[in-house]
Amino acid sequence: MDVQEILRHVDHTLLAQGATWDEIRAICDDGMKYGCASVCIPQSYVKRAAQYIADNWREKGSWLPVCTVIGFPNGYTPTEVKCFEAENTVLDGAGEVDMVVNIGWVKDGRWDDIEDEINEIKEACNGRVLKVIIETCLLTEAEKIKLCEVVARSDADFIKTSTGFAGGGATREDVKLMVEHCTGKLVKAAGGIADLKDAEDFLALGAARLGTSRIVKAVKAMAQ
Repeated sequence: MDVQEILRHVDHTLLAQGATWDEIRAICDDGMKYGCASVCIPQSYVKRAAQYIADNWREKGSWLPVCTVIGFPNGYTPTEVKCFEAENTVLDGAGEVDMVVNIGWVKDGRWDDIEDEINEIKEACNGRVLKVIIETCLLTEAEKIKLCEVVARSDADFIKTSTGFAGGGATREDVKLMVEHCTGKLVKAAGGIADLKDAEDFLALGAARLGTSRIVKAVKAMAQ
């Protein structure tokens, strides 16, 4: 697969707790230069990053949507707070929002509550893309399939494997399962995507987005 085609599917990501503005600006620069799908960053940097991209994208290479995360990484924030986060970050300039489901609700089988929460958050996103992180490493096979069905019925745009903060990331098996069972939604693989071979494999399995910091680094290393 062509490297540029891979990059077109990458949400170039930096969500480390200690991320600085200099680091965020650097991944924005890389995202614009390499034609990534978005840059995925903490909420506190969204407004500044969106303005930076608006001021610099013509010079740097290409337009770059800003993505951020809400209810992150644990997912048990109350729905009202997640909705506030979504609404606020959209006002700051985010074009895409990645939310974490309430894993406790999954374990309790509160499927209607999960679907209702997704739909409330989607409404708060005011037309922006919403991706639902189900944290596959914490789920049984049956729970994964049931969540795929819930997300498929919801108003969300994507289902996403992982935060990368729970001890596990995307696997080929999980992406295949999500593609098969989350009918009508796009799939984002995130967490542990180490190199171009991983990226190519996940895309071949049907993933539409890849959440990773390593692909751009790999492409930059190839050019040296």
